[in-house]
This record gives sequence, C-alpha cells and structure tokens, in this order.
Amino acid sequence: MSVTPTPSHEPVSARSWLFVPGDSERKMQKALESEADIVLIDLEDAVAIGNKAAARPMVHDFIKANTEQRRRLWVRVNPLDGPYALHDLAAVMPAHPGGIMLPKVHGRQDVESLDKYLEALEVANGIEQGSTPVIVLVTETAEGMFHCGDYKGAPRVVAMTWGAEDLADSLGASSNRNPDGSYSFTYELARSFCVMGAAAAGVTAIETISADFQDLEALRLRAEKVRRDGYRGMLAIHPAQIPVINAAFTPTEVEIAEAQEIADLFAANPGVGAIGWKGGMLDRPYLARAERLLRQAGRL
Repeated sequence: MSVTPTPSHEPVSARSWLFVPGDSERKMQKALESEADIVLIDLEDAVAIGNKAAARPMVHDFIKANTEQRRRLWVRVNPLDGPYALHDLAAVMPAHPGGIMLPKVHGRQDVESLDKYLEALEVANGIEQGSTPVIVLVTETAEGMFHCGDYKGAPRVVAMTWGAEDLADSLGASSNRNPDGSYSFTYELARSFCVMGAAAAGVTAIETISADFQDLEALRLRAEKVRRDGYRGMLAIHPAQIPVINAAFTPTEVEIAEAQEIADLFAANPGVGAIGWKGGMLDRPYLARAERLLRQAGRL
C-alpha cells in the first residue's frame, strides 16, 4: 500500500504578523494592503461570540478572492477545547489559507489533534495532505507553560509565539506588568520559554504583540531587544507597527558585512577552533551566529 508523503515544513521566514478581525472586510483589505509578511485573520479574540458564525464565511470568501496572496493569509482559529474551532476549520479550509494559528494550547497533544483535523479537511478539499503549516501560541495557559520544550518534530509546526494576557487570566493574576510597565517575572519567563522551545524544535520564534500601537519608539526598542535574544519576528495589531517591525528584524548592511567578515575569516583558516579578530578571540559559536544572520539576509 502506498502512503502519500507528508510535506516537510521549513521554519517560516516572516518578520511581521498582523492581526485583523475576521468580521470586517474593510480591515482585512487594509491589512492585506500593508507591508505585513503575514496577515493573521482572527476568528478568536477579535470576534465576539455573536459574530463568529457570520465571520467564518467572510474569511473564507476573502481568502478565496485573494488567491494570489494566499500564502500571506493565515487564520487564527478558536481553541481546540472550545465549541468553535472545528466550525472555524471547516469554514476556512476550503479556501486553502496560508496557515493556521492555534491559540491557548495545553501541550503538544493539541497540535497533534489539529494535524488530524487538518489532514481530513485537506483530503476533503483537494489540498495536498500535510501542506497547511501551523504557528502555536504556547504560553496562554498555565499547563502550556510546562510544555514549551515538547514541540520538536510536532506535525506542521513552523513557528511558536507567546501571549501574556491570556496567561494572566489563566493564572488569576490581576496584572502582568511591573510598576514601570515592563512585564513581571512570570511573563518574561514565558518569553524565555517560547524562544527556547522554538530553538529546541528548530522553528521560528515570534514575539508577542505590543498593545500600545502609538508608541512606535518603544516598539522599536523592544523589537530590537528580542531579536538579539533570538526572536525572528513579531505579532502586530495595527498597520502602523509593521514598518517598525520589518526594519527591526531585517539585518542591517553593517551587520551583514561584519557577519561576512567573520565567515570569511573562518573559511580562510579551516580547522581552527578560535581565531583572533579586532583585538579579541572568536570561537565557533560566533561563526554559527554569523552564518545564521547571513542565511536570514539571504546571503549564504
């Protein structure tokens, strides 16, 4: 008996992921016209319970009407343990969205369940089996926090991201912020677990939203910081945030030139473990970081 091979998914390369409510065609169109690498059409938090049934065919029709942009059009469905997710999937999968965001996961088992649902819907709609990629929100439940490192080899997963607001609700916390506005320890821990889990799984780490879409300078500083920490993109809630995020997660020419210099230095001295450079010593982790940045910039 022949078995249809499941496509393998490379970690997704996308800097900006723009949320847009799935019950507003005007806002979906505006998001599509933005410079966002991914448009995340939301059927979860951005759509009231009373509007969900009406939003599903709107999302289907919007994706269907923009097939040339399909790979940019992802959908956040509702959580699998609620009453809406299967209705969401059944409605949008015939339009063949670029990917699915799964929120409020409790662990890897949710991804594996989603894989089975998507597999059946792909077969039913003539879509290549296993071709729909998934980004997972891994820290929105207390249980999920304990499983951020469990996604290596998980089907379809190409990226992981985290959330602070739903996690606070899950914990019964009154706030997730320090008096100075920074995230308190538990939520910085969630950010760390997410980037470590993504690295362990070999997928892309995506930073959570910045709710104050008017403070673009704070957004820039935060995006640049998390990029240094290993994040490769960021969620957004407003089109004004997209140029800032794209710039922050795009290697600069100075960074590219320095990385190329390091790569060339090691290439000219094969077999060495450490090498002198600009008054200091570089070892192999520096080469690995340089090569990663060159790949990100499309130079390797």
